[in-house]
Amino acid sequence: MTDKVLICGSIAFDTIAVFEGHFKDHILSNGIQSLSVSFFVPTLRKDYGGCAGNIAYNLRLLGGNPVPVGTVGADAADYIAYMQGLGIDTSMVRMLPDMYTPQCFITTDLDNNQIASFHPGAMERSADNDLTGCEAAWGIVAPDAKDGMFAHAGRLKAQAIPFVFDLGQAMPLFNGEDLNQMLELADIFTANDYEASVVEQRTGRSMQEIAGTLRAVVVTRGAEGATLYADGTETHIDAVTAEQVVDPTGCGDAHRAGLLYGLTKNWSLADSCRLANVMGSLKIASKGPQNHRPTRGDINAVLNDNFGLSLP
Repeated sequence: MTDKVLICGSIAFDTIAVFEGHFKDHILSNGIQSLSVSFFVPTLRKDYGGCAGNIAYNLRLLGGNPVPVGTVGADAADYIAYMQGLGIDTSMVRMLPDMYTPQCFITTDLDNNQIASFHPGAMERSADNDLTGCEAAWGIVAPDAKDGMFAHAGRLKAQAIPFVFDLGQAMPLFNGEDLNQMLELADIFTANDYEASVVEQRTGRSMQEIAGTLRAVVVTRGAEGATLYADGTETHIDAVTAEQVVDPTGCGDAHRAGLLYGLTKNWSLADSCRLANVMGSLKIASKGPQNHRPTRGDINAVLNDNFGLSLP
């Protein structure tokens, strides 16, 4: 039986610049109507990112078999080669030569305020990347273009491949009706506590009620751990203390990778969530979504120390 995981979502570049000052000293409230500012940014970092890319990276750290499903531009040859070098199957990464890879440009000041711009590029055609015929034990529909998320969800459902619906940064795109349609297709729903509260408001249903129609709902709560709603019960999943808190970018994606790995190994939902918390704690200790380098032994040690569990 296959252990592949189809990871549908964005594959993007994150360009992060640091302004060694404070935006508030340069953006005046009485001048917003004619804003024109420039920031000198001596520190610049370009990271491989995107939800599908980040989840695939973390799942590979665990020894899993991720298959990212995403669309990129001709400028992503190095990203594809990088994934292949990690042993990631890139057969479902489609390169569109007439478009750019999705890119997020972020400038951060010394107060950790951010000014960001996002270019969707090839992501706008993600729905055309048809995964029909792909075999997988599990899938995930992570943030992407809205029509792409619906297309991937429908194709996974049609092939009876169970999947996780990860709303994440796509939250502004989905109204209550959209969310209910996606939840009818999904097996597991994941969100952070803020996203969960918005979903409750937009659908008129609590997380417990939503979980009653799914295999499970998982709500992450940062340093407070996570909550698993399944089988009519609510289970608290303890947090894992990170060695240091450096950058939360990509922590949700690392969490999803741990959850998916446990699911492919037929672990209980609770234990899968515990591994997910471990992965989030390891990611937050480094800058960028794919710059942490724990070995499988390192991951196993944290998992065992915190929960008495071991990787297979």
